[in-house]
Amino acid sequence: MRPFMLLLGLCLLCFSKGQTQAADKLRQPIPGLPFAALEDSGFNKDSIENLLRYINDTPPRDFRGLVVIKNNQLVIEEYFNTFWRNSIHDIRSAGKSVTALLLGIALKEGLVQNVEQDVYSFFPKNKYPSLNEDYKQIKIKHLLSMSSGLDADSDSSQAIGHAVNWIVRADWRAYLLSVPLTSKPGKRGLCRHQPAADCCAIIRGEIRDEPEGLSVQKTVCSLRWQNSSECILNAANQTGAAGNLYLSTLDFAKLGLLVVTREARYTQIIDPDYIRNLSEETFDISGNNPLWRPYGMLV
Repeated sequence: MRPFMLLLGLCLLCFSKGQTQAADKLRQPIPGLPFAALEDSGFNKDSIENLLRYINDTPPRDFRGLVVIKNNQLVIEEYFNTFWRNSIHDIRSAGKSVTALLLGIALKEGLVQNVEQDVYSFFPKNKYPSLNEDYKQIKIKHLLSMSSGLDADSDSSQAIGHAVNWIVRADWRAYLLSVPLTSKPGKRGLCRHQPAADCCAIIRGEIRDEPEGLSVQKTVCSLRWQNSSECILNAANQTGAAGNLYLSTLDFAKLGLLVVTREARYTQIIDPDYIRNLSEETFDISGNNPLWRPYGMLV
C-alpha cells in the first residue's frame, strides 16, 4: 500500500508541475508590459484571492477574464471557464466607448474643436448633397450620449436610420446623413445604432482619411496590440452598428493606457477633463429595457 501511495504522490506532483509549466506557456511575458507582484503593486494578496474565489463560485459563472495594469505593469491576469489570453470577445455596445476614446485623441490633436461642435460642420454639402439640415442641431456630445434625436431607434425596424436600412449600403455615409430628427437633440436617451456610426464616419471619413488624421492611427497603433483582436468589415468596407469589434481581455485593458499613459513615458494622450466630462451626463434608458444601465458619452 505504501509503494502505491508513494507512486500516486509522485504522479500528482508531476501532474502539478506540468500544469504550472502549461500555464506559463499560455502567459508568456509581453514586451513593454512586465509582470509585477501583487504586494509590490499595493494589492492585498488575500483580498485578491478571495475575489477570484468569489468569481469562480458565484452563478451564473460567466465571468471571462480579469486584467489589472498598474504603473505600466501587468499585476493581475486571470481567466475563467474556457477562456484564456488569446480568446477574443464581441464587445458589442462597448465599441462606442472605443469610439469616444478615438475622438478624445482627435480633440487633443486639434482635429476636432470640442464635443459642442455640430456634426453638420464635418461634412461638406458639395460632397454630401443629401446632408440633412437637421445635423446643424446635433452636436458630437449628442452622438456619444445616444441623445441625437435622430429617427434611428434600434428597437424599431421602421426607423429610417435603423441598421437594417444602411448596414450593407455602399453609400452608407450619405444615407445616414440624410436621416431626419424625430425629437430635439439632448433631451432623450435612446439606444440607437446610427449615432455611433456617425461618430465613426467623422473619424474615418473626415479625420482619418485626411493626412493630418494619421496621428490618430499612429497613436492607437503605438499601444502594441496583441494578435488576438479583430474588426469585421462588410462589403462597403465599414463596421456595422454593433458587434463588429472583437478584443482580447488583455487588449481591452490596454485601452486604459489611452486614458492614463502612453507606454512607459506616462504621458496622457487623452485630456483627463474630456474623460471626466464623458462620465458626467447620462440618460436613464431602463424604460426601454430594465437590464440597460444609464447611457452616457463614454458608456
